[in-house]
Amino acid sequence: MIEIYTDGSCLENPGNGGWAAIINMNGSIKKITGSEKNTTNNRMELMAPINALKSINSNEEINIYTDSQYVKLGITEWINNWVKNNWKTSKKEEVKNKDLWAELYNLNKALNVKWNWIKAHAGNPLNEEVDLLAKKAAGLD
Repeated sequence: MIEIYTDGSCLENPGNGGWAAIINMNGSIKKITGSEKNTTNNRMELMAPINALKSINSNEEINIYTDSQYVKLGITEWINNWVKNNWKTSKKEEVKNKDLWAELYNLNKALNVKWNWIKAHAGNPLNEEVDLLAKKAAGLD
């Protein structure tokens, strides 16, 4: 089984942002990070699982842990209605970050992913570490 912890960070919204993922592939740990200027926290939260999933070529079950309800609910609940409604929200507005949601949707469909929400800053060592990595990538440390 593959476990992935993801996080995104942005000091100002918009502002300099960073994302990070810790990927545990059967005991082999890989850490990836990235940053963008003039971005938002939500975009960084999405970039973390997108880049983590893009780095995996496996049929194994993948457990993703995120402390972002936006990501967890978006990919497990909201997205099916968005796709059905031509990327419009229930208020008939364009889905924000559609480009990233579409990419995550396609990756999610192609892989065997289970999405898990984890409380932020609650003492889980990997979640705490990925938070620090995302902040460092954003230049916020």
